[in-house]
Amino acid sequence: MSRAKLTAVIIAKNEEKMLPACLETLTWCDELLLIDCASTDQTAQIADTYGARVIGFDHYSFAKIREKALESVTTDYLFYIDADERVTPALAKEILVHLEKQDCQVMEIIRENICYGRKFAYGNWQNDRVLRVFHRDNLKGWQGEIHESPIYSGQPCLLTYPLIHLTHRSTKDNLFKSAQWTIKEASLIAASKETKKVTFLTILRKGIMEFYRRAFKFKGYKDGLAGLIEALVQGINRMLVYIQVWELQEKPSLEDRYHKQEMQVKKLWQTEGSTLKL
Repeated sequence: MSRAKLTAVIIAKNEEKMLPACLETLTWCDELLLIDCASTDQTAQIADTYGARVIGFDHYSFAKIREKALESVTTDYLFYIDADERVTPALAKEILVHLEKQDCQVMEIIRENICYGRKFAYGNWQNDRVLRVFHRDNLKGWQGEIHESPIYSGQPCLLTYPLIHLTHRSTKDNLFKSAQWTIKEASLIAASKETKKVTFLTILRKGIMEFYRRAFKFKGYKDGLAGLIEALVQGINRMLVYIQVWELQEKPSLEDRYHKQEMQVKKLWQTEGSTLKL
């Protein structure tokens, strides 16, 4: 039996700094596919120099982007990987063994998270498992606007060796990611009929409870100051989500209120300002 072929799929936007090192850990894959989400830097060009097939496709739903990749793959298997993730030789060999045996149609991988330059063993980061390798026939699609999950058939096999995740590389990096995903989560929460009116206490409680869970319930403090800082960042993120839920709940909307202010200033210029001359 010949080894099944595999395509590594990278979904990226403006990842010119992280992408080259990621691609260098994928030389064992049969094909490389980059789904470029409207990058304005050299992401697409870099992927091309590494021999990747580049498809431009941007969508607010990560599930739709992952499904676009599924539609575009021609090999039997596909492996989703992010630009800030790294495959070790041991993990590559393990995947190749399964491809040779063709004994596993869905592969689950433990993800080793490096936050603020340190491997996190607590704070709920230690429980990070991701479904990333699929036989094309077993992957039916993806669901969820945020933290999307695969729709698949078959029983996943858990691999031994981890995928290295170089995330939260700085406070600036954290804030940039927060700006991207917190508004999406806030929109989903605000749209739910079960969501109650957000108050200041709601915002405060959400942040404190998230910090408590990360820092103490899941023992993030054992990761040192970096663990406590990451727990605090996660608490701040929860507050940012609910601050934006509050924004979306406001009637009239904030946009309408600012428009009203603009019209008032415009009216002043039409009346009081009409006699002013330089």
